[in-house]
Order: sequence, then structure tokens, then C-alpha cells
Amino acid sequence: MALAHLLVASEGRAVAVPDGLAAELFRHALDTLLPTGRPAKRLALAGPGLPAPDAGVDIVLVPPLPWTGRARQPPSTAAVPMTADIWSQLTSPHRELPVPVTGGMPDGVFRDDPLPLHPRRLFRPDWGVFLHTLARLPAVREPWLRAIHDHVRSRPYADPF
Repeated sequence: MALAHLLVASEGRAVAVPDGLAAELFRHALDTLLPTGRPAKRLALAGPGLPAPDAGVDIVLVPPLPWTGRARQPPSTAAVPMTADIWSQLTSPHRELPVPVTGGMPDGVFRDDPLPLHPRRLFRPDWGVFLHTLARLPAVREPWLRAIHDHVRSRPYADPF
């Protein structure tokens, strides 16, 4: 869903995604779907506990407000809503540590739970969710965005989907 909103916020321009988990989620798909050549819009994470985005940031990924469910809207930027649990993973990915904070595991104690698995391939967006979300956004009437929608719909299993 966030990918569809990111495309709308890009206004047809490339998006510069910061390194990290956000890049793993969005960079490949955005680079594939959006044209190059024009200056890229800058993407950043924003929300509680994070510093205010720089002046040059054009798009922010934000969690919804808990009491309304709507996206936080920083001034002079396009806000792209993300579910709070995914947003929190993007902003602080190492919340659950595999060992106690005070040091290593005590002698004679073995962990019985496996470490988190790492993906074997790049993240692949769900094309059904993407198309469903994009089709319901008013901006899909724009010719450039409609072309992306129709291209993905005709080839849902192609790269990046």
C-alpha cells in the first residue's frame, strides 16, 4: 500500500530512498517503475522520536496518528502513510536483541529459539495489494500513473512484482 502512495507522492519523478531497510523495501521497485533524468525527490522517515526532516526532503514515511488513523502531515512535504508496526521496524530495526543487554549469555545457558531468518531474495511487493490501492487513489487518472497501473496489471509477475 505504501508503494502506491509513494508513487503518487513522487509525481512521476525518481525517488532517492535513504539506505537501510527503507531502501530494501522500496528502492528496487521505485527505480524500476519511475523514470530517471529529472532531479529525484528525497524520501525520509518522520514521526515520533525522530528529528524533523531536512529542508530538502520532499516525501516522508509516517505512521498513522493513534487516535484518528490518518497520516501525520509535516509541513511542506508529502506524507506517505505506513502501518505503525512496519514504520517502527524501519526506524528502529534492532528492538529485540538476541542476547541480554548486560552482556553475553551466561555459561551453560543455551537459546532454544532460532535467530531471525534473513530473506534469500529481494523484497517483492504484493502486486494485488499494490493495484488495489493504486486503483482507488484519485491520482491514478494521471496519464503517467495510469500507464504504470496498466503495465503492472498486464504483467503482474514481472520485475519488481
